[in-house]
Amino acid sequence: MIVVLKEGAKEEDIEKVKKKVEELGYQPHLLRGVLRTVINCIGDERGKEDNKILEAIEPVEKVLMVLEPYKLASRTTNPEGTRVQIGKDVIIGGEKIVVIAGPCSVESKEQILEIAEKVKEAGARALRGGAFKPRTAPYSFQGLGKKGLEMLAEAGKKTGLPVVTEVMSPEDVKTVADYADVLQVGARNVQNFPLLKKLGKINKPVLLKRGLMTTIEEFLLAAEYILSEGNPNVILCERGIRTFETATRNTLDISAIPVLKKKTHLPVIVDPSHATGYWEYVPSMCYAAIAAGADGLLVEVHSNPEEALSDGTQSLKPEKFKIMMENLSKFVRATGRKL
Repeated sequence: MIVVLKEGAKEEDIEKVKKKVEELGYQPHLLRGVLRTVINCIGDERGKEDNKILEAIEPVEKVLMVLEPYKLASRTTNPEGTRVQIGKDVIIGGEKIVVIAGPCSVESKEQILEIAEKVKEAGARALRGGAFKPRTAPYSFQGLGKKGLEMLAEAGKKTGLPVVTEVMSPEDVKTVADYADVLQVGARNVQNFPLLKKLGKINKPVLLKRGLMTTIEEFLLAAEYILSEGNPNVILCERGIRTFETATRNTLDISAIPVLKKKTHLPVIVDPSHATGYWEYVPSMCYAAIAAGADGLLVEVHSNPEEALSDGTQSLKPEKFKIMMENLSKFVRATGRKL
């Protein structure tokens, strides 16, 4: 059961409703949005008509009975859709398509600054780069750690681009949050529940990637962990799932975009770089993602992919990225949105 408070509800109004929710035997979880606050009532609703009692309270706008197991992530709670602000003025989930671009890994100060300037010039609205890298092999490059965060933050500051980077463990959340505008949860950590809970307690947007073998429901329940701890700013990212096919790194589930749009109010972006694993397939998958209704893209760009310390084969060179962005604008206009 979800209690939606009226726009502009004051703190005393929220406390009044919370108290009544507790009196009825539920555990209240607050979710504060830009305009409204909602209270998720955790408990047994069977055979009760508590919704009528709560609807009678003055600050309450409506009470929703949510059948899905992901109560807060369900589109029922916010049919208009959530908009997540990253940095000072970039909105994901609004009228504009947001492209986040940059290298898989931060390798040096010169490298990340050069790429940041080039992707901004091409039209990217945010900068990505990994400082902590989860790799399949323990001997592969694992990232520069805190030094990489410092370089990424400096590049973001110099170019004015908000930065997105991955966090791998609950212990690193505070450190990463000190440098990044958006904290990314990688595919391998989508069900790292201690990490998700920790991210639910911070005041920074979270970019949550779908796991290799994660169903849509499992994906939304992972988002629910973050939402239920009080952080409403979750961005979902489809990045390909594991199938029998080996021609590409993963299989980009384009159908996941409209499915997620139907089931959840959270914004949805797509990572075609990890989905395909090969740079030559990235542009066409960018176009397809926008046509399917995605709110943005996460694209890997590297000036010298053949020398990249990680994922060079799936990285576009800056000049290829610029051409892709020029062509992307046509698809964006066709959907009635802006770039």
